[in-house]
Amino acid sequence: MERDDIDQVVAIEEASYVKPWPERLFIEELDLESRRYFIVDNGEGIVGYGGLMLAPDEAHVITLAVHPDHRGIGFGADLLRRLFTEARENGAQHLTLEVRASNHSARSLYERFGFQEAGVRKGYYGNDDAIIMFAHDIDSEFHASHAGGHNG
Repeated sequence: MERDDIDQVVAIEEASYVKPWPERLFIEELDLESRRYFIVDNGEGIVGYGGLMLAPDEAHVITLAVHPDHRGIGFGADLLRRLFTEARENGAQHLTLEVRASNHSARSLYERFGFQEAGVRKGYYGNDDAIIMFAHDIDSEFHASHAGGHNG
């Protein structure tokens, strides 16, 4: 993701979340050394994005969203593969994220990639809990086969 992409990313953010991040926050995030952001462009424009925070031996999926009109096609999986690859290339052994408890399609996607529930943050999303999920040993054969290829 580059600064020129932020207008399209913010439009997806606003279509995806009740409390969307403002443009300013994306600009600040892009300037942080420990962050990596990626987009998916379907040839007509950006349809999804994902962000990663790197830490020693671990990475955290900060955000991942696909425009509502383009969900269920595989763009979310493409982004998740890219985030796995980036995490591994930067020495992470584990990947974590929070997902809205009511977002069953996202939870299903994460489970297919080997994430397991590790806890709950009550009221994290206001009226909804966050499920904390971890994928351990992301350099294992399982993760390599599920998250090896990427687009973005």
